[in-house]
Amino acid sequence: MERYFDIIKKSYSGYWNYLKNELVNINHWDNYFYGLIAISLVVWGLEIIFPWRKNQSVFRKDFWLDTFYMFFNFFLLNLIILIALSNTVAHFFNDILSVVNLSISSFQLFDVDQLPKVLGLFIFFVVSDFVQWNTHRLLHRFEFLWNFHKVHHSVKEMGFAAHLRYHWMEPVVYKSILYIPLAIIGGFDAQDVAIVHFFNITIGHLNHANLGWDYGVLKYVFNNPKMHIWHHVKHLPKHVRYGVNYGLTLSLWDYIFKTNYIPHNGRDIELGFEGDENFPKDFLHQEMYPLKK
Repeated sequence: MERYFDIIKKSYSGYWNYLKNELVNINHWDNYFYGLIAISLVVWGLEIIFPWRKNQSVFRKDFWLDTFYMFFNFFLLNLIILIALSNTVAHFFNDILSVVNLSISSFQLFDVDQLPKVLGLFIFFVVSDFVQWNTHRLLHRFEFLWNFHKVHHSVKEMGFAAHLRYHWMEPVVYKSILYIPLAIIGGFDAQDVAIVHFFNITIGHLNHANLGWDYGVLKYVFNNPKMHIWHHVKHLPKHVRYGVNYGLTLSLWDYIFKTNYIPHNGRDIELGFEGDENFPKDFLHQEMYPLKK
């Protein structure tokens, strides 16, 4: 037990030092803090220049709440919970396997370091996106998880920052499920993660932005604003009552598994979920809502 406390302590101090370095050192391309700011400003600029809903304010409803969520979830949440949790779970999982003289590397199918760089990145991207697509379906299918996911679906006007409005429990679920398949593949370094992460953030920001784009024929591959707005629609027909368009970065999975749904131009559809008029409007009460439920 003392070993796990030591892991948690080192995780906190290590991430705190990393975060301070990110704020001060802007000389490396994979700086997450300034990378997030740069992507956000670019996509926000596109919203302003090419607005789909022209009567929607530049500072839309809950703009500042979502901006706070964006920085809280992307940086402070890692400091408070995720880094320590991830490191502890990884060691705990290996400790369990060690009882039978195994380790996570015993299940490793191959090492992407042995593959060409581009192919390794592609495998990492596709596997992680597919696992997260399935995890997203679970968030809609089970009421316990849906109560956490409601925080994200409480958005009433779409904009880039809505992308990172979510309850802290969501990344715990995502990362826990994603850990094993990525560990089985193995060999990813920090730059691999940074490249894929920045690409996913960009697509996620665009999906939630006030933009009327679908990327033409690429809409069958990449998620897009015209598709994702239907994921946030308030009233769905009964045959898809658990949700549609679950894709995070790729729309491909929705078309393959028939969860795609774009009945018509969704520019002015009502967003939210049944009963959202009684859902908390501020950060603290939104965070507490699933726990009370």
